[in-house]
Amino acid sequence: MIDSVMFWNEPNNKSHWDFELDPEWQLFGHMVKLAADAVAKENPSLIKVLGGMSPIDPGFVRNLERQGVLDKMDAVAVHGFPLDWNHWQLADWPEKLKEIQSITRLPVWVSEVGISTFGAEEVQEFGLRRTAELLIGRVPRIHWYSLYDLPKEWPATTRHREAEGSSYYRHFYMGLLNEDGTPKCALQTFADLAPDVGICQWFHYEDHRLDEAVKWLKKIGVKHVRTGLSWADSFHSNADAWFDRMMNALEDFEVTATFCFTPEHRGIRPHHTSAPQVLEEYAEFCAKMVRRYAPGVTRDDALVESGKQLQIEKW
Repeated sequence: MIDSVMFWNEPNNKSHWDFELDPEWQLFGHMVKLAADAVAKENPSLIKVLGGMSPIDPGFVRNLERQGVLDKMDAVAVHGFPLDWNHWQLADWPEKLKEIQSITRLPVWVSEVGISTFGAEEVQEFGLRRTAELLIGRVPRIHWYSLYDLPKEWPATTRHREAEGSSYYRHFYMGLLNEDGTPKCALQTFADLAPDVGICQWFHYEDHRLDEAVKWLKKIGVKHVRTGLSWADSFHSNADAWFDRMMNALEDFEVTATFCFTPEHRGIRPHHTSAPQVLEEYAEFCAKMVRRYAPGVTRDDALVESGKQLQIEKW
């Protein structure tokens, strides 16, 4: 079931939000406030999380706090990949967390952390163990990225492609499973750490891996799953059927649903990183997804449940 929702993914990363269009995140901030209010109206019990930032940047947090965005949130999230992309070391995790924890009262989640097997599987296994030592007990929620390698024929979400050199290709080796579903050596290590560590697994539209992924998630003891409900995908002709299938498959987990990616025809610019032409449309999408997959308890339902509980207590 969905227990939390996340607004966007890596909004301070230029591969996920258009800095040139919105250099101070004013459009982003207003959009998220509208979406948070829309979600709270549908289900006030859901945990509302600011989309995981990458890089980890206190200035970005202060900016959104000044805009009043954090007043609408229940948690903020960070992403870190020190052995692949970040310019800091694995041992720096506690300090990176303190940078954000020291400037906000909100809990800090690590909604993506991972290590590729680009050079060797043993690097991932070591990194997973050490990451767990550094993070477990310091944050309330950890999502390892990811279960599966990205299939080679799919593009990584980046603007730079081959111009990035090995940085681009590392995107394809982040899984605990190879593209064909065979386990890597870190899989058993992860099973030893679950459920303290969850999984972030993005499912593409009509992803052929969904059913096998669910089997693996259960087999290795995962409790928390983070995935995405793409606003862009919602314009496919059978999008509701796909979303229904995905959410039904994940109903046994505590799911963080990430709402992101602008449909090209709804953006100020025709790109998934663009701010929407009408900011309220993003909020409407978020509200629709909550109504469909995590509806709140109505007043009548609450009264019925209250009556049942009273009868139990009297008995």
